[in-house]
Amino acid sequence: MGVGCCPQSEHRWADLPLVIRVLVVDDSSVLRRLITSVLSQDPAIEVVGAARDGLEAIEMVDALLPDAVTLDVEMPRLDGLGALAVIHPRHPRLPIIMFSTLTERGAASTLEALSNGASDYVTKPSNTGSMAESMTEVREQLVPRIKALAGVRRVGAARPVVRRQPVPRHAPCRLLVIASSTGGPDALAQVLGALPGDFPVPVLVAQHMPPVFTTMFAARLDRVSALSVREAVDGDLVVAGQVLVAPGDRHLRISRVAGMVRARLDDGPKENFCRPAADPLFRSAAETFGDGVGALVLTGMGHDGLAGCREIAEHQGRILVQDEASSVVWGMPGAVANAGLADEVVPLGEIAQRLTSLMAGMLRR
Repeated sequence: MGVGCCPQSEHRWADLPLVIRVLVVDDSSVLRRLITSVLSQDPAIEVVGAARDGLEAIEMVDALLPDAVTLDVEMPRLDGLGALAVIHPRHPRLPIIMFSTLTERGAASTLEALSNGASDYVTKPSNTGSMAESMTEVREQLVPRIKALAGVRRVGAARPVVRRQPVPRHAPCRLLVIASSTGGPDALAQVLGALPGDFPVPVLVAQHMPPVFTTMFAARLDRVSALSVREAVDGDLVVAGQVLVAPGDRHLRISRVAGMVRARLDDGPKENFCRPAADPLFRSAAETFGDGVGALVLTGMGHDGLAGCREIAEHQGRILVQDEASSVVWGMPGAVANAGLADEVVPLGEIAQRLTSLMAGMLRR
């Protein structure tokens, strides 16, 4: 399906006390049946209805009050964006997962949906596979997201975390690396949009996304940020004033060659079921910059970034994570915080200010 990550390790599933009630919305009868069949095989999920277009979806959400909705992007009468514009204001805490095609048009619509209140997305199974393969694709991508996103609404209050023990700080930060997944597009837009144009260090981003999506996503970020944002190309110089986004299905790493730091892309094995993954980027940053690395882990499922943060911590780098209350899913940042690796756990709205202070060498522990 190309979403970039299959979050198999969201441990909060065990916290769900009730069956998750899901509404399926798709204009294709074949896909409605496929999605319904896959979800119905999981004892923790009940499909309470199926709508053929956005108008039916609005009516059924109001009548059935589901715990989650899968929403097709392209439909007759009223498409997914139109339905989202009505459903989200009425039910702002309702997790809505967009079903998108892996095309430029699908990517553009999906990114717009994510900026307008959708929680996450998956891409539709390819037409080349068998029905069994299509069901496997949907199961691996959709079920974990439904459980994690609906679980956020049920778990409730934030839990205490282990704080990292203070260590002496001397070296200024010379690089910022960022990890994000579910909820990441909106979080990244808020953080990068609030950073000043003279932010003094390079920024590298690993957001779980497939090809096509990352190209358009980087262009969207560039429009809201005072920094220059673009998709990374192998061999790019890593310089201040620039944000490089890992391309879909490629790991982004850095290395120093002849005194210059350059971006390196590869299609090596997935890590944490992801490519791009944060861990390869974080490891290479620690190896290249040592205690000059600043790391930020934003909202996302699973624990990608945890192993990389361990290496950054061992090199005496600085680590910030988004707090639970402002995260769509507190999987990735929660894993780092609960491991005692975070220097700070920060609400989304305060992250840009903290980063600016950190990179200016003003934050001392």
